[in-house]
Parts: sequence; structure tokens; C-alpha cells
Amino acid sequence: EEIQRETAYPDGKVEKVLKNGCHLIFFPNGTWKKVGSDGKTITITFFNGDVKQVMPDQTVIYYYADAKTTHTTYSDGLEVLHFSNGQIEKHYPDGKKEITFPDQTIKNLFTDGQEESIFPDGTIVRVQRDGSKTIEFNNGQRELHTSQFKRREYPDGTVKTVYMNGQQETKYVSGRVRVKDRDGNIIMDTKL
Repeated sequence: EEIQRETAYPDGKVEKVLKNGCHLIFFPNGTWKKVGSDGKTITITFFNGDVKQVMPDQTVIYYYADAKTTHTTYSDGLEVLHFSNGQIEKHYPDGKKEITFPDQTIKNLFTDGQEESIFPDGTIVRVQRDGSKTIEFNNGQRELHTSQFKRREYPDGTVKTVYMNGQQETKYVSGRVRVKDRDGNIIMDTKL
């Protein structure tokens, strides 16, 4: 680009105004700033390789060179981080966070303390504030984990519960109930 005007300041800063209306400002430490001809698009390239861009809509894109991470802040408050390993985090203005891991697992962290993870195979894990957990498998099975028991529900209606003391209870759709002690010995079986 052709330079229209160049000014050197006593502090070592140099400003160049280009014919297209862009301003380039060079600082003694190696940092430089480009202000677009619109006056709203600003790019600052820092001496350490970091780059900050301010777009006309006030979106701010900051690239951390050492970490190879890009942090974008939108005017509505949404923040998106792209990490070098492929992980993407979205931080919403209401406090919710969504993390997409390199394997495409998605984890949602809600403001009320609940969590939800969606795995690539379709499995969904929901964790409540009290620590109880619901797992929905892609084969239709469902598990509930609480501090008192773990329960698996099968698509055919069978429900198997394992209590913390090791006792197991299986309820079948037919109405049959089988209970085993923690060593696997049958305590009760209501074969119909």
C-alpha cells in the first residue's frame, strides 16, 4: 500500500497513514496496530505473536500465540474458545457453558449445577446437583445412579437394582421378582 503520510513520535512510535485510509502504528517493543479505513476494524499484533482483532460489530477475536488458542467475544456476551487440540468452549452470557471435546463429546454445564454429556455413540449422561446420575444408552437401556442404589431399566421393561449393601433386585415385566444377597445367593424368587 502507498503511504500518504508518516509521523515519528518522540516515544519511538511511528504512524503511517496509507492512501486507502488505513492507519498503521508501530510501537518500539515490536507491537503494531492497524486501524482499517472504516475506523472500526482494528488489528493489534503484539510482540509475543498474540493478535487482537476488533470488528465493526464490536466482536473481539483474540489469538493467543503460545497456547494456539482463539478467544472470540461477541457483542451479545457469548464467548467462544477454540483450543489447538480441537476442543471448543462456548460460554453463554447467562452462565451456561458448552464444551465440545476433540472426540465430539459435548458437555453442557448449567447455571443450576446440573451437567449433561452427549457422547458420539449417542449415550447421554445427566448429573443432578445432588450427584445423582441418569445414563441413557443408545440401545434403549437407562441407568440411574443415586447414593442408595444403581438401577438399570431395559427396553423390555425389566428393572435391575443394585443397592449399596450389594443386594440385587430384578423385576421382570411378567411380574416376577428375584432378590439376591451381595454374594449372589437367591434370597427370594417369585416365579410365576
